[in-house]
Amino acid sequence: MGLFKKNPFGHILFLKKWLIRIFGVLTHRRYRGFNELQIEGSEIIKELPETGVLFVSNHQTYFADVVAMFHVFNASLTHRVDSIKNVGYIWQPKLNIYYVAARETMRAGLLARIMSYAGAITVERTWREKGKEIQRGVNPKDTENIGIALEDGWVITFPQGTTKPWKPIRKGTAHIIKQYRPLVIPVVIDGFRRSFDKKGLWVKKKGILQSMVIKKPLDIDYENDSVEQIVEQLEYAIEQHPSFLKVIPEEALQIEEELNQKRRWSYKEED
Repeated sequence: MGLFKKNPFGHILFLKKWLIRIFGVLTHRRYRGFNELQIEGSEIIKELPETGVLFVSNHQTYFADVVAMFHVFNASLTHRVDSIKNVGYIWQPKLNIYYVAARETMRAGLLARIMSYAGAITVERTWREKGKEIQRGVNPKDTENIGIALEDGWVITFPQGTTKPWKPIRKGTAHIIKQYRPLVIPVVIDGFRRSFDKKGLWVKKKGILQSMVIKKPLDIDYENDSVEQIVEQLEYAIEQHPSFLKVIPEEALQIEEELNQKRRWSYKEED
């Protein structure tokens, strides 16, 4: 790799590699130390094509979710199955992993701007800005950039567009799927909201069992499935469909959280 080789967005890959290495080492204990990240299904990662993959996930913090995925994906590519043991996997990271993030969020401070260089595709929210409800059309350049990223590698997106649970899937993700026809991999996460502050920068509680489940690719008929059908499929895949509320009552969620808080270091990965 040439010292000044760039990706399609003009980012110098040598610099990006060192940013991922540094952030990887600094954040590793947030998922294997202070807390424990239980992983399921990561063997799927190794079998994916080099480009054209879209990961769709529920969202619990601004940054901790996507950082965890960088760890899991890179660990999986170095033959670790459902484990991020030994952070050495981050030395040669996959450099064509991108993630979709609100432009407003990625411009809020120096740290966010640095993290943006590691792979953010920034987009303008069409429904909210600076804490206020708005209405504006989708910026075609944002959609085009996601297409460029898919052509170059993998893209992580959070189609609800918010860290609040049970919010509806934004139709923009379905339009992107129909237009660019990526291989869609659902990811379901939990425990991050209890572990970290809302931004995902600070550890809020220790001893929390975090989880990440990587599911098999969705079977999507790009020609015939409607946007609404794809949206519903995504809702079920990332376990954010309204029907889940009927089988997971509020009392059960409260009990689960209390048990999780008491489950200090309960999860032990096999050596």
